[in-house]
Amino acid sequence: MSAVCLFILILCLYGTARTAAGKAETDGYEVIRIKVGKQVTIQCRSASNQEMLYLKRGLNEEEDIFYLTDSKKSTINQKFTDRLQFHGRVPNVHILLKNLTLDDTGPYWCVYKMSSNYELKTSRGNGSVLLVVTESGPAPSPRPVCTGQSQSDLVLISVVICAAVLIFVLAVFLIWIIIKTKPLRSTVKKRQVPVNDVYEDMRGTIRR
Repeated sequence: MSAVCLFILILCLYGTARTAAGKAETDGYEVIRIKVGKQVTIQCRSASNQEMLYLKRGLNEEEDIFYLTDSKKSTINQKFTDRLQFHGRVPNVHILLKNLTLDDTGPYWCVYKMSSNYELKTSRGNGSVLLVVTESGPAPSPRPVCTGQSQSDLVLISVVICAAVLIFVLAVFLIWIIIKTKPLRSTVKKRQVPVNDVYEDMRGTIRR
């Protein structure tokens, strides 16, 4: 019974791992290191139809950098008025940031909004980047971070380790139960078998 429960638990953990890996792949982004004064292109993409695209900055997406609607209405943050250009239409838009400064360092998110049933639904698209602007350093070198494959491997390894620890704990628990119950079995008194000596003696008396 314990083996069946353990097997079910491992299957549940594996399913959770795959779900988390898929989500990580969807939310994956790139880190770009670039020198001051250079430029970078952020390629925002979405597989579904969208009405509005926001390029946001900050860990909590608190700052709006750029806004574009499917009707080509756009708004640019004052910090990037003369340094931002865009090409394409919602949902696939290439956003060019020029003359980068140290203050431009941070995460940039491609956020889409779509009205459905009188509600405005928000979703994060592909193309988000972590921009690191340095005074001196190598040329722009996009490098994937937190990709689906690496995250999947990491989660699966964690599942295997958790399963191994669980098996070890169950084995120790079973061994402890066996050791605990063994002295109890040895102390149980054997059941005494009734002796029929009196009955045999009476039979001999009657025959006489």
